[in-house]
Amino acid sequence: MKSSFFRTLLVLCLSGVVLGLAAPSALAHDSLKSSSPAKNAVVSGLDKIELEFSARVNFPAVVLTDASGKRYEAGSPRAEGPKVVQNVTGPLPSGDYVIAWRVVSSDGHPVEGEIPFKVNAPGGAPAPAAPVVSATPAAETSQGAFPTWILVVAVFVVIAVVVTFRTRAGSSSGAAKPGATPERD
Repeated sequence: MKSSFFRTLLVLCLSGVVLGLAAPSALAHDSLKSSSPAKNAVVSGLDKIELEFSARVNFPAVVLTDASGKRYEAGSPRAEGPKVVQNVTGPLPSGDYVIAWRVVSSDGHPVEGEIPFKVNAPGGAPAPAAPVVSATPAAETSQGAFPTWILVVAVFVVIAVVVTFRTRAGSSSGAAKPGATPERD
């Protein structure tokens, strides 16, 4: 009886240790570390956008729009390890702009966000008037997949339950033999 209790306790403790070591990496998605231009920056011009993430990212999408919704990106964005680079078309007129980006994190989950900034082009004409756009930028979000940590916890709970029932079934299946004395704790 004592050995099955300690075996179950050992399995639960080891499961907790493994879960504790695996959970931080399962919970963390890659995040945007820096950008050029920076959030709410005022720049005089822009020829490319650079986004740096906390780890290598894949399948980048970057869209640069002015307040009227006109797009200014040139070509496709390039992922270079943790950096994403997007070229910009021609000189930008003065005005408000938003960089909308989306990448696939190194853990396979999509991560997206927006970076508002302003262009004050020297001697440049302002961008055409546009409808009012909310000044509050969208927060960086993660969408889609089922959280990995829930799956890890479920697997360990199932393992602990199976081990517990097997050890209890094994200790109760041995019938008392004639002439044997019962064990005492």
